[in-house]
Amino acid sequence: MNIIICGAGRVGFTIAKLLSEQGHSITVIDQSSEDIQKINDSLDVKAIVGKATYPSILEKANAAETDMIIAVTRNDEINMLICQIAFSIFNIQKKIARIRSQDYLNPRFTRVYNKENLPIDVIISPEIEISKSIQRKLEAPGALDSVPFADNKIRLLEIFIKEDCKSIGIKFNELTNKYPKLEANIIGINRDNKFFIPKKTDSVKKDDKIYVIINSSQMSETLEAFGHEEKISKKILIIGGGNIGFNLAKNIEETLETVRVKIVEKNKERAEFLANQLNDAIVINGDGLDEEVLTEANLGEAETVLALTNDDEDNLMVSVLVEKFAKDQKDIDDKRTMALINKPNYSLLQSSLKIDDLIDPRMTTVSSILKHIHKGTIENAYTLSDGEYEVIEAEIIETSELINKEIKNSNLPDELRIGAVLRDKKIIIPRSNFIFKKDDRVVFIVKKDSISFVENIFRLSSV
Repeated sequence: MNIIICGAGRVGFTIAKLLSEQGHSITVIDQSSEDIQKINDSLDVKAIVGKATYPSILEKANAAETDMIIAVTRNDEINMLICQIAFSIFNIQKKIARIRSQDYLNPRFTRVYNKENLPIDVIISPEIEISKSIQRKLEAPGALDSVPFADNKIRLLEIFIKEDCKSIGIKFNELTNKYPKLEANIIGINRDNKFFIPKKTDSVKKDDKIYVIINSSQMSETLEAFGHEEKISKKILIIGGGNIGFNLAKNIEETLETVRVKIVEKNKERAEFLANQLNDAIVINGDGLDEEVLTEANLGEAETVLALTNDDEDNLMVSVLVEKFAKDQKDIDDKRTMALINKPNYSLLQSSLKIDDLIDPRMTTVSSILKHIHKGTIENAYTLSDGEYEVIEAEIIETSELINKEIKNSNLPDELRIGAVLRDKKIIIPRSNFIFKKDDRVVFIVKKDSISFVENIFRLSSV
């Protein structure tokens, strides 16, 4: 597929890297000669310095022969205009735009996004996607992440293995005997910062991060099997009332009635806006780094603290203050902390600062975009290990070469593992003798190098 990416920032760079490694023909456009130089130095793609809103620049990028354009510049209006020009002049069929401003995303105004007005096929709002991601984490206490597939009937759980986990050392082919009623399949392990697809004879170790495909109805049972019995937090404290904090609080109000939210927001005008827009959340105007303000917000009662300001350093400091307060109150284990971090190097501080979870807006946005790259019968996709792997949901159609084949005879690559299958509303954790049938919805993990193979066996069009 021929793809133009407009914007060579962290998101644009990552998308270009992953898509080029999957075999797509990529052209990146950015006004910054410095950012384009980084692209040229690091990636095997075409890179152009210039304004992507100029038809001549798009023409230079061979827009007339392009299948898709992805606009991820730092400016909403520019991303919109790029899509308009891409369609009106070059008839590019698929157009994806990152839009941050909440006013543009107001449901009352979204009718403007159509071929007759503003032809954007997919709108990605990082703030909305991140708030959804955080809520998924909150709804799965004990899991680092929880991603729905197959109409939420199947889930991917990311679980940290603590030293008291009773499943440590048990081989995966023996876990079935220990938990015979558990419908779960371990499809990946991150160990010592290295990700791999495990074999049946492997076992989990302390400090592993494991990735488990499960029947969604067995979330608590699965978490318990791997050493987690945490309960959903009833009292949540959010530091930072920007778009992420606001959307999260709004979503919680609408879906988690028993959960109470407090927001600390430094800007007085923004705090007043939040107070007017939210029904139940308590909004406190103050600095989240001020211990007196945190005391006013009843930090001691908060079960989960979310540092969601626009400043990485502030978010890290909030986590330090929470740790200090918890030590003083002797309730360290009772508080869960999450911090929004834009700079990748800060992830190295997670363990030393005892932050339970770091939220990476870049990979959240990238994952949201990548799932729209695949077409055909791919319903959903989620990136893991910095884009090295994807968890994909796809439907088996009658032309697929997998029809009526057992898994063991399907010539699937080593770097692909079937996690679960939805068939006639029933969840199946398949074994090697499982036979694929038409209309099966299959959830699997695959390494990026094998994406083209996956598209072929599922008869997926990449156009």
